[in-house]
Amino acid sequence: MRGYVQVYTGNGKGKTTAAIGLAIRAAGAGLKVYIAQFIKMGDYSEIKALKRFSDLITVEQFGLGRFLGEHPLPEDLAAAQKGLERIQNIMVRGQYQVIILDEANVAAKFGLIQAQDLLKLIEAKPPPVELVLTGRDAPAEIIKAADLVTEMTAIKHYYQKGVQARPGIEK
Repeated sequence: MRGYVQVYTGNGKGKTTAAIGLAIRAAGAGLKVYIAQFIKMGDYSEIKALKRFSDLITVEQFGLGRFLGEHPLPEDLAAAQKGLERIQNIMVRGQYQVIILDEANVAAKFGLIQAQDLLKLIEAKPPPVELVLTGRDAPAEIIKAADLVTEMTAIKHYYQKGVQARPGIEK
């Protein structure tokens, strides 16, 4: 089976959710999935749920779980670089058929990693691997290199009325 490069981007809700849906579908077909989460850190509801599939889905977080400004701290840069190195090693070993880089586009926007780093991963992707990159503001060069790009568009959201993130729904 040939793998492709997918990008889920845009200012709407559902990018990580779509990638996790793909991970569960892949696991249901017996494929091994690796999810690297940039920026995020913590035991979100999706992390708790994915532990039930730990024989087929591996999740690692390479973020410090805090908001990033325009100038990332050295610790944030180190965490992201650790993630890139881990992903490169995993891709070379060929043990996973699906690799998801959650919030990779945001990590590139904030300078935690470079778009060129993501392009190198795309170029190094073994033919059978499905590679998925999520996050707002996907760099133009990543969109160009991808085989499938989906943009989530925010039309209306109850956050605008002050509704906070709810466990099991948004977090």
